[in-house]
Amino acid sequence: MRKAGKVVAEMHEATRAAIRPGVTTSYLNEVAAAVLDKRGARSNFLNYHGFPSVICTSPNDMIVHGIPGSYRLAEGDIISIDCGAIVEGYHGDAAYTAGVGAISDLAKKLLEVTERSMWAGIDQLRVGNRLHEVGRAVQDVAEAAGFSVVREYVGHAIGTAMHESPQVPNYWPGTPGPTLKEGMVFAIEPMVNAGTYDTYVLEDGWGVMTQDGQLSAHFEHTIAVTDNGPEVFTLL
Repeated sequence: MRKAGKVVAEMHEATRAAIRPGVTTSYLNEVAAAVLDKRGARSNFLNYHGFPSVICTSPNDMIVHGIPGSYRLAEGDIISIDCGAIVEGYHGDAAYTAGVGAISDLAKKLLEVTERSMWAGIDQLRVGNRLHEVGRAVQDVAEAAGFSVVREYVGHAIGTAMHESPQVPNYWPGTPGPTLKEGMVFAIEPMVNAGTYDTYVLEDGWGVMTQDGQLSAHFEHTIAVTDNGPEVFTLL
């Protein structure tokens, strides 16, 4: 899983370097695919329930699951990039949101708060803690900044499959959840909206949009629970 995580981190590094006005989301997909090829890794996104690409590209008011295509990045956009890889049967999964050129103060704040909420959640992944403290921590950070946390889409355990049980809500669901043990691995991935948390899905059956058309950001890492605290696999 460390190996798969490093491949995902390289996909992040390569796609982030390619983001600029005028670039298409399909080009970002090609950049990510080249990393998989170079490392001899497989994509866990491609053909997942029919998904046609190796990454998800979700601009502006699209929350997650955007299909790369002809959309051309413009100055002031934000773009969420979600990447995955399989190495020796084990999965890595991580996402980030980046600005395209100069972005608004609201967009800057949304990106900073969403990433900070992810790290607050990750910090809860300690032996003996309860899993849903992750969501409480994420929600506290996001809502303190005046933003909202998406409810319908959540984090998850990960291992020999990309999505394993249990799920990891990004909000406090009212119960503490399982007790964390050494060796558990989770993908923690807050999706935070500038407006309300209501969503809808595009006709393509994939792209998830904010109901009110306001911006959304998404950050994710794959992390193991260890006796020494959380170990993030998807960082270089």
